[in-house]
Amino acid sequence: MKRQLVLISLESPHSFWQLSAEHERSLKAAFPDVRFHTSTEDDVPHRLVNADVYFGWRFEPSWLANAPNLRWIASPAAGTDHLPVAEAHAAGVALTRSYGFHGGPMAEHAMGLVLGFSRGLFTSQRLQRDRTWWKDDLAEEFFDLAGATMTIVGCGSIGSHLARIAHAFGMDVIGVRRTPPVAAGDGITWMPGSAVHQAVAIADVVVDLLPATQATDRYFDHELFAACKPGSLFLNLGRAATVDQQALLSSLNVGHLRGAALDVFEPRPLPAGHPLRLHPRVVLTPKSSTLCLTYMDSAVAFFAENLHRYLAGRQLRGIAEVPATRSPLTGG
Repeated sequence: MKRQLVLISLESPHSFWQLSAEHERSLKAAFPDVRFHTSTEDDVPHRLVNADVYFGWRFEPSWLANAPNLRWIASPAAGTDHLPVAEAHAAGVALTRSYGFHGGPMAEHAMGLVLGFSRGLFTSQRLQRDRTWWKDDLAEEFFDLAGATMTIVGCGSIGSHLARIAHAFGMDVIGVRRTPPVAAGDGITWMPGSAVHQAVAIADVVVDLLPATQATDRYFDHELFAACKPGSLFLNLGRAATVDQQALLSSLNVGHLRGAALDVFEPRPLPAGHPLRLHPRVVLTPKSSTLCLTYMDSAVAFFAENLHRYLAGRQLRGIAEVPATRSPLTGG
Protein backbone atom coordinates (compact mmCIF):
# COMPACT_ATOMS: atom_id res chain seq x y z
CA MET A 1 0.00 0.00 0.00
CA LYS A 2 1.29 3.45 -0.96
CA ARG A 3 2.45 5.62 1.93
CA GLN A 4 0.21 8.66 2.24
CA LEU A 5 1.83 12.07 1.76
CA VAL A 6 0.66 15.00 3.89
CA LEU A 7 1.73 18.44 2.68
CA ILE A 8 1.70 21.11 5.42
CA SER A 9 1.86 24.88 4.94
CA LEU A 10 1.17 26.81 8.14
CA GLU A 11 3.11 30.04 7.76
CA SER A 12 2.30 32.99 10.01
CA PRO A 13 4.11 36.04 11.40
CA HIS A 14 3.02 34.80 14.85
CA SER A 15 4.72 31.78 16.38
CA PHE A 16 1.55 30.45 18.01
CA TRP A 17 -0.03 30.09 14.54
CA GLN A 18 2.95 28.24 13.05
CA LEU A 19 3.76 24.55 12.90
CA SER A 20 6.71 24.07 15.25
CA ALA A 21 9.45 21.47 15.02
CA GLU A 22 7.88 19.77 18.03
CA HIS A 23 4.51 19.58 16.28
CA GLU A 24 6.16 18.02 13.25
CA ARG A 25 8.02 15.49 15.41
CA SER A 26 4.82 14.52 17.22
CA LEU A 27 2.98 13.92 13.94
CA LYS A 28 5.79 11.78 12.54
CA ALA A 29 5.94 9.75 15.76
CA ALA A 30 2.18 9.21 15.79
CA PHE A 31 2.04 8.26 12.11
CA PRO A 32 5.24 6.38 11.22
CA ASP A 33 3.73 5.10 7.96
CA VAL A 34 2.80 8.59 6.71
CA ARG A 35 5.15 10.99 4.96
CA PHE A 36 4.99 14.62 6.12
CA HIS A 37 6.41 17.43 4.01
CA THR A 38 6.32 21.10 4.97
CA SER A 39 6.19 23.85 2.37
CA THR A 40 6.17 27.59 2.02
CA GLU A 41 2.94 28.97 0.67
CA ASP A 42 4.66 30.03 -2.57
CA ASP A 43 5.80 26.46 -3.21
CA VAL A 44 2.49 24.76 -2.40
CA PRO A 45 1.12 24.81 -5.98
CA HIS A 46 4.24 22.99 -7.20
CA ARG A 47 4.42 20.46 -4.36
CA LEU A 48 0.79 19.34 -4.40
CA VAL A 49 1.31 16.99 -7.33
CA ASN A 50 2.09 14.02 -5.07
CA ALA A 51 0.10 15.03 -2.00
CA ASP A 52 -2.83 13.00 -0.67
CA VAL A 53 -3.64 15.41 2.18
CA TYR A 54 -3.09 19.13 2.61
CA PHE A 55 -3.05 20.90 6.00
CA GLY A 56 -2.81 24.68 5.83
CA TRP A 57 -4.30 28.12 6.26
CA ARG A 58 -4.98 28.82 2.57
CA PHE A 59 -5.92 26.85 -0.49
CA GLU A 60 -6.56 28.54 -3.82
CA PRO A 61 -9.10 26.96 -6.22
CA SER A 62 -6.47 26.92 -8.99
CA TRP A 63 -4.26 24.63 -6.89
CA LEU A 64 -6.68 21.74 -7.41
CA ALA A 65 -5.50 21.38 -11.00
CA ASN A 66 -2.01 20.51 -9.72
CA ALA A 67 -3.24 17.95 -7.18
CA PRO A 68 -4.37 14.77 -8.97
CA ASN A 69 -3.97 12.60 -5.85
CA LEU A 70 -5.44 15.01 -3.31
CA ARG A 71 -8.30 13.58 -1.25
CA TRP A 72 -8.53 15.91 1.75
CA ILE A 73 -7.90 19.61 2.54
CA ALA A 74 -7.71 20.35 6.28
CA SER A 75 -7.81 23.86 7.76
CA PRO A 76 -7.04 24.84 11.36
CA ALA A 77 -9.54 27.70 11.03
CA ALA A 78 -13.14 27.58 12.23
CA GLY A 79 -14.56 29.35 9.17
CA THR A 80 -14.42 28.20 5.56
CA ASP A 81 -15.59 31.29 3.65
CA HIS A 82 -11.97 31.86 2.53
CA LEU A 83 -11.61 28.30 1.19
CA PRO A 84 -12.76 26.67 -2.09
CA VAL A 85 -15.48 24.49 -0.56
CA ALA A 86 -17.61 24.16 -3.71
CA GLU A 87 -14.62 23.59 -5.99
CA ALA A 88 -13.16 20.93 -3.70
CA HIS A 89 -16.52 19.16 -3.49
CA ALA A 90 -16.84 19.16 -7.28
CA ALA A 91 -13.34 17.64 -7.53
CA GLY A 92 -14.19 14.90 -5.02
CA VAL A 93 -11.89 16.35 -2.36
CA ALA A 94 -13.04 16.55 1.26
CA LEU A 95 -12.52 19.89 3.00
CA THR A 96 -12.63 20.19 6.77
CA ARG A 97 -12.60 23.06 9.22
CA SER A 98 -11.51 22.78 12.85
CA TYR A 99 -13.55 23.43 15.96
CA GLY A 100 -13.65 22.98 19.71
CA PHE A 101 -10.64 25.14 20.62
CA HIS A 102 -11.57 28.57 19.25
CA GLY A 103 -14.23 29.07 21.90
CA GLY A 104 -11.87 29.67 24.82
CA PRO A 105 -10.00 32.75 23.56
CA MET A 106 -13.06 34.12 21.76
CA ALA A 107 -15.22 33.85 24.87
CA GLU A 108 -12.54 35.61 26.93
CA HIS A 109 -12.30 38.31 24.26
CA ALA A 110 -16.06 38.81 24.16
CA MET A 111 -16.40 39.06 27.93
CA GLY A 112 -13.45 41.47 28.07
CA LEU A 113 -15.31 43.75 25.64
CA VAL A 114 -18.58 43.40 27.55
CA LEU A 115 -16.84 44.27 30.83
CA GLY A 116 -15.11 47.22 29.19
CA PHE A 117 -18.53 48.72 28.50
CA SER A 118 -20.45 47.49 31.55
CA ARG A 119 -17.84 48.84 34.00
CA GLY A 120 -17.02 51.98 32.03
CA LEU A 121 -13.41 50.93 31.43
CA PHE A 122 -13.27 52.27 27.87
CA THR A 123 -14.81 55.58 28.96
CA SER A 124 -12.31 55.90 31.80
CA GLN A 125 -9.40 55.30 29.46
CA ARG A 126 -10.71 58.00 27.12
CA LEU A 127 -11.54 60.62 29.79
CA GLN A 128 -8.43 60.20 31.94
CA ARG A 129 -6.41 62.17 29.38
CA ASP A 130 -8.03 65.54 30.00
CA ARG A 131 -10.49 65.17 32.89
CA THR A 132 -9.57 65.29 36.58
CA TRP A 133 -12.59 63.23 37.72
CA TRP A 134 -15.30 61.41 35.79
CA LYS A 135 -17.20 59.31 38.33
CA ASP A 136 -20.53 60.91 37.42
CA ASP A 137 -20.02 59.94 33.78
CA LEU A 138 -19.59 56.30 34.73
CA ALA A 139 -22.61 56.41 37.05
CA GLU A 140 -24.70 57.27 33.97
CA GLU A 141 -23.42 54.50 31.73
CA PHE A 142 -22.47 51.37 33.71
CA PHE A 143 -24.79 48.35 33.80
CA ASP A 144 -24.94 45.17 35.85
CA LEU A 145 -24.16 41.86 34.19
CA ALA A 146 -25.93 39.84 36.87
CA GLY A 147 -29.51 39.52 35.70
CA ALA A 148 -28.74 40.91 32.24
CA THR A 149 -29.52 38.96 29.06
CA MET A 150 -27.04 38.05 26.32
CA THR A 151 -28.39 36.94 22.94
CA ILE A 152 -25.91 35.04 20.77
CA VAL A 153 -26.88 34.98 17.09
CA GLY A 154 -25.20 32.08 15.31
CA CYS A 155 -24.76 30.11 18.52
CA GLY A 156 -22.63 27.07 17.72
CA SER A 157 -19.73 25.60 19.69
CA ILE A 158 -18.08 29.00 20.21
CA GLY A 159 -21.36 30.53 21.34
CA SER A 160 -21.95 27.67 23.77
CA HIS A 161 -18.52 28.30 25.31
CA LEU A 162 -19.31 32.01 25.64
CA ALA A 163 -22.66 31.15 27.23
CA ARG A 164 -20.94 29.20 30.01
CA ILE A 165 -18.75 32.17 30.90
CA ALA A 166 -21.67 34.61 30.69
CA HIS A 167 -23.59 32.35 33.08
CA ALA A 168 -20.69 32.65 35.54
CA PHE A 169 -21.36 36.42 35.62
CA GLY A 170 -25.03 35.78 36.36
CA MET A 171 -26.26 36.50 32.85
CA ASP A 172 -29.17 34.80 31.13
CA VAL A 173 -28.30 33.56 27.65
CA ILE A 174 -30.45 33.17 24.54
CA GLY A 175 -28.97 31.17 21.69
CA VAL A 176 -30.29 31.74 18.16
CA ARG A 177 -29.81 29.21 15.39
CA ARG A 178 -31.93 27.94 12.54
CA THR A 179 -32.65 24.62 14.24
CA PRO A 180 -32.19 24.81 18.01
CA PRO A 181 -30.94 21.64 19.73
CA VAL A 182 -33.51 19.46 21.48
CA ALA A 183 -33.24 19.16 25.27
CA ALA A 184 -29.70 20.57 25.28
CA GLY A 185 -29.50 20.93 29.08
CA ASP A 186 -26.88 23.68 28.73
CA GLY A 187 -28.74 26.51 30.45
CA ILE A 188 -29.24 28.34 27.13
CA THR A 189 -32.74 29.46 26.13
CA TRP A 190 -32.82 28.41 22.49
CA MET A 191 -34.77 30.26 19.81
CA PRO A 192 -35.02 29.59 16.07
CA GLY A 193 -33.63 32.00 13.51
CA SER A 194 -37.18 32.98 12.58
CA ALA A 195 -37.53 34.53 16.08
CA VAL A 196 -34.31 36.58 15.97
CA HIS A 197 -36.18 39.89 16.27
CA GLN A 198 -37.78 38.74 19.51
CA ALA A 199 -34.44 37.43 20.75
CA VAL A 200 -32.59 40.72 20.31
CA ALA A 201 -35.52 42.77 21.63
CA ILE A 202 -34.95 41.46 25.18
CA ALA A 203 -31.14 41.39 25.12
CA ASP A 204 -28.83 43.77 26.96
CA VAL A 205 -25.92 42.36 24.95
CA VAL A 206 -26.18 41.01 21.39
CA VAL A 207 -23.28 38.93 20.07
CA ASP A 208 -22.93 38.19 16.35
CA LEU A 209 -21.11 34.91 15.66
CA LEU A 210 -22.60 34.29 12.23
CA PRO A 211 -20.55 32.74 9.42
CA ALA A 212 -20.31 34.56 6.10
CA THR A 213 -22.77 33.03 3.62
CA GLN A 214 -25.17 34.32 1.02
CA ALA A 215 -27.97 33.99 3.57
CA THR A 216 -26.16 35.99 6.28
CA ASP A 217 -24.89 38.84 4.10
CA ARG A 218 -25.80 42.11 5.89
CA TYR A 219 -27.98 40.06 8.22
CA PHE A 220 -27.77 42.79 10.86
CA ASP A 221 -29.48 45.55 8.89
CA HIS A 222 -31.52 48.65 9.79
CA GLU A 223 -34.55 46.52 10.64
CA LEU A 224 -32.72 44.14 12.95
CA PHE A 225 -30.83 46.90 14.74
CA ALA A 226 -34.12 48.76 15.22
CA ALA A 227 -35.51 45.60 16.84
CA CYS A 228 -32.70 45.58 19.41
CA LYS A 229 -33.51 46.65 22.96
CA PRO A 230 -32.81 50.38 23.45
CA GLY A 231 -29.49 50.86 25.22
CA SER A 232 -28.16 47.42 24.30
CA LEU A 233 -24.57 46.61 23.40
CA PHE A 234 -23.61 44.97 20.08
CA LEU A 235 -20.55 42.76 19.53
CA ASN A 236 -19.39 41.21 16.25
CA LEU A 237 -16.83 38.41 16.52
CA GLY A 238 -18.20 36.53 13.52
CA ARG A 239 -17.73 37.92 10.04
CA ALA A 240 -17.78 41.54 8.88
CA ALA A 241 -20.07 40.77 5.93
CA THR A 242 -22.90 39.88 8.30
CA VAL A 243 -23.29 43.53 9.39
CA ASP A 244 -24.54 46.55 7.46
CA GLN A 245 -22.03 49.00 8.92
CA GLN A 246 -24.02 52.06 7.86
CA ALA A 247 -27.06 50.68 9.67
CA LEU A 248 -24.90 50.07 12.74
CA LEU A 249 -23.58 53.63 12.68
CA SER A 250 -27.09 55.03 12.30
CA SER A 251 -28.28 53.06 15.31
CA LEU A 252 -25.34 54.32 17.35
CA ASN A 253 -25.75 57.92 16.24
CA VAL A 254 -29.40 58.13 17.28
CA GLY A 255 -28.53 56.59 20.63
CA HIS A 256 -30.50 53.39 20.11
CA LEU A 257 -27.46 51.23 20.82
CA ARG A 258 -25.29 51.84 23.88
CA GLY A 259 -22.15 50.93 21.98
CA ALA A 260 -20.49 48.44 19.67
CA ALA A 261 -17.36 46.31 19.84
CA LEU A 262 -16.10 44.91 16.55
CA ASP A 263 -13.37 42.35 16.02
CA VAL A 264 -14.19 42.28 12.29
CA PHE A 265 -15.08 45.10 9.89
CA GLU A 266 -14.85 46.17 6.24
CA PRO A 267 -12.48 47.15 4.80
CA ARG A 268 -9.63 45.76 6.84
CA PRO A 269 -7.90 47.84 8.02
CA LEU A 270 -10.37 50.70 8.17
CA PRO A 271 -9.17 54.03 6.71
CA ALA A 272 -7.82 56.47 9.32
CA GLY A 273 -10.85 58.75 9.07
CA HIS A 274 -13.53 56.06 8.98
CA PRO A 275 -16.55 56.84 11.21
CA LEU A 276 -16.19 53.54 13.06
CA ARG A 277 -12.61 54.44 14.03
CA LEU A 278 -13.65 57.83 15.35
CA HIS A 279 -16.94 56.98 17.02
CA PRO A 280 -16.75 57.52 20.82
CA ARG A 281 -18.90 54.45 21.53
CA VAL A 282 -17.16 51.99 19.23
CA VAL A 283 -14.24 49.77 20.24
CA LEU A 284 -12.30 48.00 17.50
CA THR A 285 -9.96 45.04 17.88
CA PRO A 286 -7.87 43.86 14.91
CA LYS A 287 -9.37 40.39 14.36
CA SER A 288 -7.57 39.28 17.49
CA SER A 289 -10.31 37.32 19.28
CA THR A 290 -8.65 33.97 18.47
CA LEU A 291 -5.19 34.91 19.74
CA CYS A 292 -4.11 32.01 21.93
CA LEU A 293 -0.68 30.67 22.85
CA THR A 294 -1.89 27.06 22.68
CA TYR A 295 -3.84 27.49 19.42
CA MET A 296 -1.58 25.37 17.23
CA ASP A 297 -1.24 22.64 19.87
CA SER A 298 -5.01 22.21 19.71
CA ALA A 299 -5.15 22.57 15.91
CA VAL A 300 -2.52 19.85 15.40
CA ALA A 301 -4.28 17.59 17.90
CA PHE A 302 -7.57 18.08 16.02
CA PHE A 303 -5.86 17.33 12.71
CA ALA A 304 -4.12 14.23 14.11
CA GLU A 305 -7.42 12.81 15.38
CA ASN A 306 -8.95 13.44 11.95
CA LEU A 307 -5.94 11.88 10.23
CA HIS A 308 -6.54 8.68 12.21
CA ARG A 309 -10.11 8.75 10.92
CA TYR A 310 -8.97 9.37 7.34
CA LEU A 311 -6.50 6.49 7.36
CA ALA A 312 -9.14 4.17 8.84
CA GLY A 313 -11.71 5.18 6.23
CA ARG A 314 -13.99 6.76 8.84
CA GLN A 315 -16.08 9.94 8.63
CA LEU A 316 -14.00 13.10 9.06
CA ARG A 317 -14.94 15.70 11.66
CA GLY A 318 -15.66 19.23 10.49
CA ILE A 319 -16.68 18.48 6.91
CA ALA A 320 -17.52 21.82 5.26
CA GLU A 321 -20.86 22.00 3.52
CA VAL A 322 -21.17 23.58 0.09
CA PRO A 323 -22.52 27.12 0.57
CA ALA A 324 -26.24 27.40 -0.08
CA THR A 325 -28.72 30.25 -0.36
CA ARG A 326 -30.16 29.31 3.01
CA SER A 327 -27.63 28.53 5.67
CA PRO A 328 -27.94 27.57 9.35
CA LEU A 329 -27.55 30.41 11.83
CA THR A 330 -24.70 28.64 13.57
CA GLY A 331 -21.21 29.80 14.31
CA GLY A 332 -18.00 27.82 14.78
